[in-house]
Amino acid sequence: MGNTKSSTLSKELLEDLKSNTKYTETELCRWYQSFLRECPGGKISKEQFEGIYASFFPDADPTAYARHVFRSFDTNADGTLDFKEYMVALHLTSGGKTRQKLEWAFALYDVDGNGTISKSEILEIVRSIFNMIPADDQENLSEDENTPEKRAEKVWRFFGKKENDKISEDEFIQGVMNNKDILRLIQYDEPQKIKNKLKEKKQ
Repeated sequence: MGNTKSSTLSKELLEDLKSNTKYTETELCRWYQSFLRECPGGKISKEQFEGIYASFFPDADPTAYARHVFRSFDTNADGTLDFKEYMVALHLTSGGKTRQKLEWAFALYDVDGNGTISKSEILEIVRSIFNMIPADDQENLSEDENTPEKRAEKVWRFFGKKENDKISEDEFIQGVMNNKDILRLIQYDEPQKIKNKLKEKKQ
């Protein structure tokens, strides 16, 4: 899919990314150069991706979450991210439209890729999110959502589902758009300490 190992982006891929992300041609070319420096083969492996995540969370274990994020972005399921998949991922997580972000969140929670979400899938992702929350931050969570089980139960109750029911993509997107509290429960909200670290890295 538009993969080229030369140091310039193909016109076709450039046009595709310009229309599907918020990035300009100059930005995309710059990203491509740095992508090739990090990944001369033109692809990021799951292990490299997990390593990137690990560098952001030195006090926690982001491995499980990174694995799920990687799966949701590896759209052709070949076990690697090419430049297009990587840029679409960056766009969605940093500045995509709400609906696009929720479509991605649905893909993240749809662990087995069957087009619906079960209660056990919600618990699996919420557990991976909890692995990234430092213990002292977990102590500050409210009583009704201070464990993965409680948080997953709260999300499930919101959708009004029975134990073995499933949530479709449309239900998921509408439900979250209608209730910002659910959005907070299903995503990893970076603690202030990490936000400060990221700011330091940028300076």
